[in-house]
Amino acid sequence: MKSSEEILKYCPNYYNIVNFDFADSDLISDKLISIYKNYIFAINPSDIEEVNRIQELDRVLSNYIKDYLFRNTLQKEILTVRIKKDNNIIRNIVDAIIKIFTSYEEYTTRKLYISKWI
Repeated sequence: MKSSEEILKYCPNYYNIVNFDFADSDLISDKLISIYKNYIFAINPSDIEEVNRIQELDRVLSNYIKDYLFRNTLQKEILTVRIKKDNNIIRNIVDAIIKIFTSYEEYTTRKLYISKWI
């Protein structure tokens, strides 16, 4: 039980993500939330790299439930992801989700140019 509490400490958006109300026909959201739950409780909480990955996944899926445009982007992009056949398929999917979010963030964030007025 202590391990679950420790993992939830790193995932502040867990209950918002798990209780996200999506349409019954939305199989992708169902699968993403299922992957999220399975992955975060399968990691070793003493592994810093894995803890950082679940914190990032928590942030990404929190944005997924809040941002309609990102939700549509992820649902389209996740279908085109190629996963390597190795022993950790779920981790590869998680990495792909994080990569899609990073790309989305870079694409949607505008660079602001502040001009000097003389």
